[in-house]
Amino acid sequence: MGSGPLILLIVFVFFAVFGFAIDAQSLPDRYMVDGVEEDDVLNIRREPNTSSDKIGELGPYTLNVEVLYDVDGWGQVPTGEGWGWVSMAYLEPNPWPANEAPRPLICSGTEPFWTFAMYPRGATYNALADERGSQPQTILSETVAKNGFLIRAREGPTLIRTLLVDGRMCSDGMSDRPFGMSASLFTEAPDGNYVQTGCCTLQSN
Repeated sequence: MGSGPLILLIVFVFFAVFGFAIDAQSLPDRYMVDGVEEDDVLNIRREPNTSSDKIGELGPYTLNVEVLYDVDGWGQVPTGEGWGWVSMAYLEPNPWPANEAPRPLICSGTEPFWTFAMYPRGATYNALADERGSQPQTILSETVAKNGFLIRAREGPTLIRTLLVDGRMCSDGMSDRPFGMSASLFTEAPDGNYVQTGCCTLQSN
């Protein structure tokens, strides 16, 4: 099967499986911090109440805050190795882009470790086992659904990567951090095709 029919098959599967997904598989809600003074921060609490321990913070102009759940005015947000809760009173909706994938979008997986990252100024792929280090990716196309993205990229003259992102909850298997998006990365390479799986986030740290 050539690359053209293969991509059509991937697109068909994407919309057949995820185009009619239930609400539990929708993308996480996207917010930005609003109403916090320049010299202040939005506290991340261990539990959804003001008396709970502070475990982190968000700056006054933080964008791309992923809220996985909301309970009584509190939103659950992922942190470096786990999760916490922030007051929704200081979050303003930051809608998803209409016709393209958001930037930043960082997808990664383990066994072996890999990362596919998209930023406003470009995209890269990096695999721990690859001595070449981070490799630039040329985005060929982006297809958007209500609860996911299909991104096709080229690396060099002969390698094609197709990234499928959907709204299923995901775990990296190494921490307690929940991720609001799952990923499958299909690579077409001259020496053999392969698939990698992982999780995605909008946060670059």
